[in-house]
Amino acid sequence: MYVSLGFAQAPCCCLQSTKWSQQPCFSAAGYRKSKAKPNGKKTASEEKKVYLEPEHTKSRITDFEFKELVVLPREIDLNEWLASNTTTFFHHINLQYSTISEFCTGETCQTMAVCNTQYYWYDERGKKVKCTAPQYVDFVMSSVQKLVTDEDVFPTKYGREFPSSFESLVKKICKYLFHVLGHIYWAHFKETLALELHGHLNTLYVHFILFAREFNLLDPKETAVMDDLTEVLCSSPGSSGATGDGASSGASGAQNHVKER
Repeated sequence: MYVSLGFAQAPCCCLQSTKWSQQPCFSAAGYRKSKAKPNGKKTASEEKKVYLEPEHTKSRITDFEFKELVVLPREIDLNEWLASNTTTFFHHINLQYSTISEFCTGETCQTMAVCNTQYYWYDERGKKVKCTAPQYVDFVMSSVQKLVTDEDVFPTKYGREFPSSFESLVKKICKYLFHVLGHIYWAHFKETLALELHGHLNTLYVHFILFAREFNLLDPKETAVMDDLTEVLCSSPGSSGATGDGASSGASGAQNHVKER
């Protein structure tokens, strides 16, 4: 079983502020790359990445050394540590998205895009679901909520064991949560800035990325889409100067075509 560790859990209102539809829990098929063609429509964010401006990247809500915080404590089971932190990240990212959810609509975000990459959802039967960004996030949050409240996957009762597939499930959860964080930066950073919540977003991003790196939860190829931001945020004070394996040497070379996943 796992107990709540790490930073404080986000208030339960993060799940109440946005109405998530109950969708089937994602399966391994939900992570296949899509071959569908993107609409090719560019957003204003493509012209200039506001979130990379120095005055914004310096913003944090704490100068805590997250590299120290993510390390597995002594006498704590690895699965318990992964479960506690994954659940906490889910609540915080859910809450962060809820602050800009009214701006993320089917009209403003017709596709789930992050930089030059467009994501598609696959249900548990492997069927591709064409959806807007808010629908995609809906699928993510509903599916993760179902998993973290499933006693067979995230056991909380004494004597219950974690499933053998637990680590792979955590990796899939982190992959989808990364997509949500990336979309907030890419499509809704200006709104986040207007709400003066960019410091919270940067702090959450650094903590999440360093935790994922510590336990190899995210494929560097998956996070490469945000390597420019990761390099800036995770090499600045408060992140122990970590750049880790998640940073790609080709981060500065933006591609001109749109990838599909």
